[in-house]
Amino acid sequence: MRLYVERGYDQTTVADIANEAGLTARTFFRHFADKREVLFAGSEFLRDAMVKAVADVPSSADPMRAVAAALDATAAVLGRDHRHSSQRQAVIASNAELRERELIKMANLAALLAGELRERGVPGRDASLAAESGAVVLRVAFEQWVDGPPTGDLRQIMRDTLARLSVVTKSSANPQDD
Repeated sequence: MRLYVERGYDQTTVADIANEAGLTARTFFRHFADKREVLFAGSEFLRDAMVKAVADVPSSADPMRAVAAALDATAAVLGRDHRHSSQRQAVIASNAELRERELIKMANLAALLAGELRERGVPGRDASLAAESGAVVLRVAFEQWVDGPPTGDLRQIMRDTLARLSVVTKSSANPQDD
């Protein structure tokens, strides 16, 4: 991360990263497909936490309660190191290729969450809508958190953002009434 912050993503090579870590480039490629994957390593922990959180919600709970549990689990994983998360987000924001990779990661998480909701018996369209809403809440809350003070609580920001989503959607829930 230090190299990306100091030199910029494009100016940092795999050789630079490997040297910094005391490895050869060959060893680097045993762990990562390319240098961008360094920024996305650990996604499986996030995925597993979300799946477990949804599974732990009572089957009688509505889809958004399951999404809220997944968001809480996400906050527990992502909210550990504000400085690192802020730096990572700045590196990603500065590069179109990384922004695209981040969007793909978010789409995959939303699809995973929708699949988990469908397995709970939530109809397909509702599962997709709930999961995509959760992904939006995650993205908006995470951006607010990394842009905010290091003392911010990602979990609370996610909960507040989810509550705001409810307020926003109520105001336009019945467009035919206008």
